[in-house]
Amino acid sequence: MQTQSNGSSGSDALRDLVKETFVNLIRPAIRGLGALALATLIGSSLTARAAGPPVYSTAPGISLANLDPSCKACDDFFQYATGGWEKAHPIPAAYPSWGTFNLLNDDNQKVLHGILDAAAADTAAKPGSNEAKIGAYYRACMDTDAIEKAGLTPIQPALDAIATIDSPAKFALVGAQLDNAGYGGFLYGLGSQADQKDSAKQLVALSVGGLGLPDKDYYLSDDERFKTIRTAYVGYITTILGTLNDANAATDAQNILAFETELAKERPARADLRDPAKTYHPMPFATLATELPGVDWTAFVSDSGAPVPATINVTLPDTISASLATLKSTPVETLRAYARFHLIDAFAPALPQKFVDANFAFRGTVLSGTTQQLDRWKRCARGVDAELGEALGQVYVEQAFSPAAKARALALVDNLQAVLGDDIAGLPWMSASTKTYAEKKLAAYHKKIGYPDKFRDYSPLTFGNGPFASDLVAARVFDHKRLIARMDKPTDRAEWGMTPPTVNAYYNPPNNEIVFPAGILHPPFFSDQNDDAVNYGAIGAVIGHEMTHGFDDQGRHYDANGNITDWWTAADAAAFSKRAQCIVDEFDGFTVAPGVHEQGRLVQGEAIADLGGITIAYKAFERTPEFKAHKKIDGFTPEQRFFLAYAQVWAGEQREAAAVSQAKSDPHPEGKYRVIGTLSNMPEFRAAFHCLATDPMVRKDSCQIW
Repeated sequence: MQTQSNGSSGSDALRDLVKETFVNLIRPAIRGLGALALATLIGSSLTARAAGPPVYSTAPGISLANLDPSCKACDDFFQYATGGWEKAHPIPAAYPSWGTFNLLNDDNQKVLHGILDAAAADTAAKPGSNEAKIGAYYRACMDTDAIEKAGLTPIQPALDAIATIDSPAKFALVGAQLDNAGYGGFLYGLGSQADQKDSAKQLVALSVGGLGLPDKDYYLSDDERFKTIRTAYVGYITTILGTLNDANAATDAQNILAFETELAKERPARADLRDPAKTYHPMPFATLATELPGVDWTAFVSDSGAPVPATINVTLPDTISASLATLKSTPVETLRAYARFHLIDAFAPALPQKFVDANFAFRGTVLSGTTQQLDRWKRCARGVDAELGEALGQVYVEQAFSPAAKARALALVDNLQAVLGDDIAGLPWMSASTKTYAEKKLAAYHKKIGYPDKFRDYSPLTFGNGPFASDLVAARVFDHKRLIARMDKPTDRAEWGMTPPTVNAYYNPPNNEIVFPAGILHPPFFSDQNDDAVNYGAIGAVIGHEMTHGFDDQGRHYDANGNITDWWTAADAAAFSKRAQCIVDEFDGFTVAPGVHEQGRLVQGEAIADLGGITIAYKAFERTPEFKAHKKIDGFTPEQRFFLAYAQVWAGEQREAAAVSQAKSDPHPEGKYRVIGTLSNMPEFRAAFHCLATDPMVRKDSCQIW
């Protein structure tokens, strides 16, 4: 499920989320609300200093001030339900978008801020404890004087290694060595993923990344918008290389763009990758030398710090093969310049201010439209969350998420799970045999609420007294070793893909699990003070969304054990595809910016889950005493409040640059269309607001799956 973005500079723990990396293909294939990652230590001393439970800024229930009564509900329900909110909440300069997700995120970050300030000030923390580690990491991130004094010293070993590149083959090996050393690779990456045919075990995977812009269209489109971005990108590269005393910085920058453009030409469209089979190509490792010549793959794996596997999944063999040809034809000088630039680009937020500013000027302003950097403490808090998320998140949970809240959330999940089961049983278009498998899969859902049962062990991670970038390298070495240790091992199904404070949720097909971090289980999504209409319309729709991801265009290919299995009859698969195509066609028609539309094939999974989720949530709400009593609150019926709650969750807007980036590279549609596009298909919505067949919020050829 998509959430509003939190700003580009320093986002997601000072990691560069804008760059395309191989990690995106080899991480667990979670289907979440979206890309907002905000945010664990028994630390009793920290907890003791807490000033009581956090106060959340969004009041439970529906705010009448959020409405725009000048717009009719049946004309544009998003404007009707959220126009007042948008008018009162302009996008802050440091954010590419702003909405209710951001408000909740900020509330959670205030809690983290208090925890981290206390940890950083605690000089008596036990050495090696989680409290000491999160305090040291945050303290180093906030120490800008030490960062300025250190300059590039923390990453000088990586720059020295890059200087030794004298061939395309050496380029690949140096990338593997630097990845293993905590600096990150360049073009190819090694990772671990659940085997799609046997999800109980981890499979070593080889993937390709290497693009510095969000999507291939940014390189290949003749649209003036993208030409302007490419010009700015060359300027950014020139600036970065110039700081390294590159006498040919301007020429090298043009050559780097040309190199990445060639790489982009061979990339499949993101929508094409929605078919899990297109990234599943396991082969004997011994065949790599003949299948993908040009790199010593045995040395590459060893240099990555991993044991040589018997079998490896080559995620995109054709793309990797084409990239090897491009690599071979590229001058070594360009490869060295490319490696230097991407190293600095990735580490810029942890380096002196001139690098931070250059990075923000392009990635923040050009790509996202922001004009102001986030406060340093927010960037540093996110840094701790990304690198030490389960040492920080445990304290957050102790302060902001009670066992009672967890029990109430689980009850809602159980309720919606039962309703989805009844819905599947009654589907007129699905055969009995497919229903049997679907019900088995639904019953096997692994439900994770709030936080992990067992938090990650950070004892192997140690920090020295060096500047922040050195601590960042140490944290990444720790994480790299943790990922390498999973290779060819049984899958740890207890592992989480998000930290406890995260305002998001996800479905993970190989684990057949639905996950709801504590961070999202607060107003406006969930509160014990909400009437049922609000809880079911908000968090209920989120729960239903994640549940129906198990049966969207991707999730439906996985069975109850998380393995790719064709458990659909041919007729049922065709019936599903026809219904999914209705959603594809609908979203293709939505415009996010001049000349830029939603990509129906790309966003269909999220749009299917939105429609399925709110449909199931509504059916669950119909079973409540509140719905049956049909008593109005603030002049609205229970069913009207249900739809208002759903729409107000998506209150917000985004800058044009951010909207374009999302449309081109993100499988989540814009929030506005998640309201309009979803509700215009629902007869329950039409009935609730007495819409006529000719009203804009009534889709003539409505889509329906669940």
